[in-house]
Formats: sequence, structure tokens, C-alpha cells
Amino acid sequence: MAILPGIPGPNLFSSLPSTPPPSNNPDSSPPPKPPIPIPRYPPPVKTRQHPYPQQSPPNRAFKTHHRNSKFFKPVKPGQKIPAPDGENRAVVIGNSGISYQLPGAPFEFMYSYSETPKAEPIAMREPAFLPFAPPSMPRPWTGKAPMKKSKRKIKLFEPLGNGDDENESMAGRRLEMLRGYELGKFNVRPREEVLGEPLTKWEIKDMLKPYLSSNRQVNLGRDGLTHNMLELMHTHWRRQPVCKVRCLGVPTVDMANVCRCLEEKSGGKIIHRVGGVVYLFRGRNYDHRRRPQLPVMLWKPAAPVYPKLIQDAPEGLTKEEADELRIKGKTLLPICKLAKNGVYITLVRDVRSAFEGSILVKIDCRGLHPSDYKKIGAKLKELVPCVLLSFDNEQILMWRGKEWKSTYGARGMHISSNVAAIADAKPSVASPKMMSLWRRAVDSGKASVLDSGDLNLSPDELLWRVEEFESKSQALVHSYPAVIYGNGETSVRTNDSEEEDGNDGNDPFDLVDSSAPPPPGSLPIDMITKDLRDDGL
Repeated sequence: MAILPGIPGPNLFSSLPSTPPPSNNPDSSPPPKPPIPIPRYPPPVKTRQHPYPQQSPPNRAFKTHHRNSKFFKPVKPGQKIPAPDGENRAVVIGNSGISYQLPGAPFEFMYSYSETPKAEPIAMREPAFLPFAPPSMPRPWTGKAPMKKSKRKIKLFEPLGNGDDENESMAGRRLEMLRGYELGKFNVRPREEVLGEPLTKWEIKDMLKPYLSSNRQVNLGRDGLTHNMLELMHTHWRRQPVCKVRCLGVPTVDMANVCRCLEEKSGGKIIHRVGGVVYLFRGRNYDHRRRPQLPVMLWKPAAPVYPKLIQDAPEGLTKEEADELRIKGKTLLPICKLAKNGVYITLVRDVRSAFEGSILVKIDCRGLHPSDYKKIGAKLKELVPCVLLSFDNEQILMWRGKEWKSTYGARGMHISSNVAAIADAKPSVASPKMMSLWRRAVDSGKASVLDSGDLNLSPDELLWRVEEFESKSQALVHSYPAVIYGNGETSVRTNDSEEEDGNDGNDPFDLVDSSAPPPPGSLPIDMITKDLRDDGL
């Protein structure tokens, strides 16, 4: 093989030409066709005509709408939009959201009763359609297609009725749905009639024992008390008198509102509450068969459009001032960090206390869903109250506002320069019992009254004054009358005289000389025994 490069001639390993050379024979035949014909594809969808007729559009109740939908219909508060199916069913635009009005209902239904914003909605994201089953349904909604008419008769294993027909056999008895499902007829009993007499303390204690450690409960999350939870509570009340409700997340910021909604909408009575856990009593005269049978929502309605929480120029500030406060808030340390699905009962109190020392307050919400900390910010805006500045970096930045008033200045006790001023204080500031306790503490030296000139002390001076008073009060409490014994036969009292102490001078302990060892029979116990023996005891 080594002699191949030396042989003259063409290169045996050269590549073939990309195109064959042209043929000089005019009688050459064309190349044969491929064995498989080239497929012919149909025209594009846009230019193709539909061979089938257009179907009617589906019912808009089954068309989902979301934030990316283009539906946007401005609304006004108090507007009532009738439902397309009629029969006095309407969608009501209220001051706090959208509610659904049904004929005969005890109240207007809403998706969430406790987590509705306090602001007025400005637009809707979906058509005005009620999320309940239409009144024309021949049966309750079960999520399945109806059975065939031939199978709608159900065999029974025991007779129904009075049994007047003796000739009727057991196999011939059947039950058939004679009437449709009636929606909108509610039998609501008065709440006082269902609750009955109030429970005593021992009844409440005995009733709560099996439910304190039970995990059979209703979980109330970020949506708060929803409409379908009412039927779930009645399901719990069917087998037990107490329903345990555990609240987590956003609703725990305002537990008073949650408890109020639970009692109003369910008709029960809260008998115990620990943190975010609420125990709801159904009532002494509760009957599950006579409960109000509320319709169930088949889907979650789309939330309406509300005004923006964060404004470029909030109330009482210009845009430049708001931007300056936001820049200062970037270096501000948060007062707390909220955990996901936590209990935020003390959050409002913590924010109010933080506003006593700073005009800005920040809360760290990293790890929470964006909708969660925005709802928390909206609640704090109404409860504290305050002005929201930003939600940047998953943190809530708040400003206390120009109309802020100190909590301690409004409800605290103003102590005057003397005890008489305390006694003359208004009854709304403190009760008479508290006044008497203050007067007794001041008289005994356990409390001190600041003068009018001491109200403007700096924190360091006030701390020094408190430490000084604390040392004096401890010295006064732990001081006792001391007796000093000398080498002589007399004793000296450091505090009070013998007449004030009620001592007649015949104390056996005064006769003891501490410099020399006591002789036999000269101990105090020996002298006490001798005195008792002389008295005949």
C-alpha cells in the first residue's frame, strides 16, 4: 500500500461530484417516479370552510373567567343586575363586594362573608351569573348525569306509607321522585329558639372535653368563612353538638370579625376560643332535619376589580414626600416576620405599639402568597389605621398618617402632681377601686407621683428616677426594728421606744451578757420556764 501514491493516475479516494454531469444523449428517458406518491395536504384551517354547521355557543355559566380575561364591566355600588333565568334572582353590587339575592333566602349569599374588602368595587371580571344550580333542575345537583327514566324507580327493602294495601307485595313497592328540587324555599327558625337556655360553666367544661384534642374540625383559610362552609358545619352538628373551627392565615388578623360572622351566618353560639381555634355550639333545640337548607355554590366566582391599595400620592402626602418615605423604609428593620398559615392575632397591637416610636413600620412577609400579604395590608389599613406605602420585596411598609393619635395618650391614666388630683380624675379614666389602690400605694411608699416638672424628662433621667425609687422602696420594705446589745445591762432601740412597742422592760433576752459564757440556768428558755412555774402554769 505504500507504493499507491507513486502510481500515476486519478486519485482513487476523491469525493464524488455533487451534481452529475449533463448527458449529451437526447433520447434519454426521464428518471422513474417514486414508488410512493407525494401526499397532498389539506389547506390551512383559516381558509378551509367548515363542512359542519356552526353549533350554538355553550352556556356562559360553564365558561371560566380569570384575571387574564378581557371581560371588564364597570359597576356602581347598589346596582342590582337581574339574572338571565329570572324568577327574582339577581346579582347585587354592594359596598363591600358582590352578593347574590335569591327569593326567600334568609340573607344575601356571598362567596366569603368574613374576607370582603371595605372598599367599593369598580368593575366585574365575569358576566352576572349566579354560581348556584338553576331553578329548572329536576333534581339536586350531584355532579353526575341524570339516570335514565326507566331506572329512576328504586326498589325498597321495607314498606313506606301506612300499608293500607295488603295485597301489594314487597317487591312491587317502589319510590319515585314525584316533584322537582325546589330551590329558594328556606325554613329558618329563630336563633333564640334553637339555642335555648344559656349553658352553665360546668356544662361547657364537660362538653368541650372530647373536642379539645380532636382533629375533626373545619379549617378556615385565606378565603375566610365561605358559603359552602355553612353546610359543612351542619354536617358536623349532625353527629356532635360542638363544631371545632380552626382559623389560620389572613382571617386571624381580625378574629372579632370572624367570630361575629360565624355566629350570624351559622346560627350557633361560640362557647370557647383559644387563639385561632373556635368552638361553636349548635344549640339545645337544634334539629338537623329542620335546618335551613342553603344551596351550594358550584364554582368560585371571580373577584371583582377594586381600587388600588398603593397610591403614588397617598392621603396627606405629595408624590415627593411619599417617595422620600419609601426610600427611608428601605433601611428600616421589620418589627416581625409573618409565617405562612400562622396566627396573627397580636399583629394589630404590635403595629400600634411600633407607631409610638416611629412614623414608619415594616413587616416582613417573605414566603407568603402575594394575595395574602396584600389582604393583610388592607386589613391593617382599616384596623390600625394607617397608610400603605409599598409592598416591595414582599414587605409591607406603612406610614402612621398625619391624623395619628397616641394610644396611651387616649386611654392611659394621667397622674397629677398629688394624690388629690388622682382622686378628682374622671370616672372614665379609672374606676374608684383603682383610685383607692393608687392612694394606698402612694401612702405606703410603694408608688410615687411625678411632679408637673418631671413630665418632660428624657428616657435616661426617667430610668435613673425609677431606679432610685426602686432602691428606696426596697429599703423601706425590707427594714425591721433592730435591737443592739452592749456590754452593760441596758439595751438601745434603733427605731421605736419601749413605750411604742408595748414592752414593759422585763424582756428575758435583755438580761443576757453576750461577752461571757452564760452560767447554768441563765439561758432565756430557763428564765421563761421559771416565770411560768411561778405563775402556777
